Amino acid sequence: MLAAHSEPVLLGEDISRTEHADHSSSRDRRDSHVSSRAPWIVFTASLAGYVAIGLTLSLRFGYLLGDALSRTSAAQSVLLSRDPHVSAIGFIFTPLTALAQLPIVALSSWWPAITRWNISGILVSAAFMAGVVVMVYGICRDRGLSTRYCTIVTVVFAINPMIVFYGANGMSEAVFLFFVCWAVRRLIRWVHTDDVHDLVVAGIALALAYLTRYDGVVAIAGAAVLVAAITLMRRGRAQWRQMIRRAVLDGVLVAGPGFAAFVVWTGTSWLITGEALAQLSSGYGNAAILAQSGGSTGTALGNTVFAVTAIVVLGPALLVALPVSAVLALRRRDLEFLVGPVVFGAVLAFQAVSFIGGSTFGFLRFYICAIPLAVVALVQLVPPRGNPHTRREGAFHRPRPVRAMVPAGVGVGLVVLSVLAVPVTGWAMVQPKLAPQEYALGYLLDPTPSADDADAVAARTIIDSFATERELAAYLDAQNLPEGSVLVDTVYGFAVVAASSNPSQFVVPSDQDFTTILNDPGAAGVKYLLTVPNTGRGESDAVNRRYPTIYDNGATISTLAFEVPTTGADQPNWRIYQVVD
Repeated sequence: MLAAHSEPVLLGEDISRTEHADHSSSRDRRDSHVSSRAPWIVFTASLAGYVAIGLTLSLRFGYLLGDALSRTSAAQSVLLSRDPHVSAIGFIFTPLTALAQLPIVALSSWWPAITRWNISGILVSAAFMAGVVVMVYGICRDRGLSTRYCTIVTVVFAINPMIVFYGANGMSEAVFLFFVCWAVRRLIRWVHTDDVHDLVVAGIALALAYLTRYDGVVAIAGAAVLVAAITLMRRGRAQWRQMIRRAVLDGVLVAGPGFAAFVVWTGTSWLITGEALAQLSSGYGNAAILAQSGGSTGTALGNTVFAVTAIVVLGPALLVALPVSAVLALRRRDLEFLVGPVVFGAVLAFQAVSFIGGSTFGFLRFYICAIPLAVVALVQLVPPRGNPHTRREGAFHRPRPVRAMVPAGVGVGLVVLSVLAVPVTGWAMVQPKLAPQEYALGYLLDPTPSADDADAVAARTIIDSFATERELAAYLDAQNLPEGSVLVDTVYGFAVVAASSNPSQFVVPSDQDFTTILNDPGAAGVKYLLTVPNTGRGESDAVNRRYPTIYDNGATISTLAFEVPTTGADQPNWRIYQVVD
């Protein structure tokens, strides 16, 4: 007997195929549902991990980084200083990292630990680094990688020691990486989709990257040139002249938001401080810090070796993945490959050239873009497949094959090279010469190092960098001083102010009447002056510039109350002077 079938069957129709198609459609819907939830799962898991590690480093070990804490102090000045105003955010560094902390810092009037232990910075960096992990996952999915490979690449990236540390310490690297990775993802999509929305979003992301770190300028320039060049050649070499206008427009779409951000930021800085590029010209800027710290060390050759080594240890897979991906991209005529090397490469080249030229420091973190660059290069080993959802395909949209075979060797190589980066980077991070800001992580569990182990002793001082400042803040808080009782410059004093539960007791340079009070602190009701040695970075301290001998003898306006020896690396011995009435 023939089995009854509830649906009519067309002549020649293969029922088994129809049923298989139904099952496939159902599976596709389930996969789509899982795919829509995956970014949130990735974000939540990464965020929880980075926050947990950050709070452990801060609350358990007291390990805080100065640049992170200084941005927290800037956010605190905007809201809780004796003279709160938005421009108190400062113009030495671009503002986005500090601005992102404002909603959290606002709560520190009820819970001072938020600023004392840099919890606001930790939460911000953790959230943005979790966003970076989501972007990496998205780049994998956009390429058409299977769920298995997407998961492996994303997890390995997320647990990279450098990514974990800078997702957990409140520094600006996480925020910067997020916006650059967002831009890279959108530009890769644009090469395939020719969707103007991708260009616009990439431009906005790059503008926000600039407002996070000045390195964003070179990323904007590189992206604009790349986009214009790709558009110029969309119709082939023979018709490039017909594409000039469109190429210029596409380049402007990418660079325009960044240019606007640059003009607004530098213009605002000039109007308020009289310096358009305070990072370069101010006594508090990078150039001044470098000079006060003794200038750049090492020869051009030695600095070149350091820069290359830093890139290699952070992205060891680049040695294989980058040239192989380049060859494969050439064979496939796949222009998506160019995005990562141009955008990330511009940032890495800028940092390398700056260090070789002696205009910046030899910090491993400056080369952190090598990590996502390596991931993008690895992903490019796999042939693209599938067409990611886009709002509006452009005229030069290039359809991809729905399916593309991935040779077993490529898949294995992808996994091996991804995993290889973790131990290599972990090793590099505990080498004092390679990672002067990170190697102390290797000594967290050694609270009493042997005096014979110079590296261990130095690492302990790095971990304890701001312990003295927290004790000083606690002492001043216990005095229950009225508003404006303590005058201090934030060159070193930012850590004291951030640790205080009463930030309004301090008179700081962002206060609009700071100069007036500095000239006659007694008349303004100031009781204490916090002073540092007039050497090194202390030369830029406003108190030292106004009273050059105050640290030594009180400059006739104050008497020594007490001295606080420091236990931290690169921190001063404080002398607290009481103002003479």
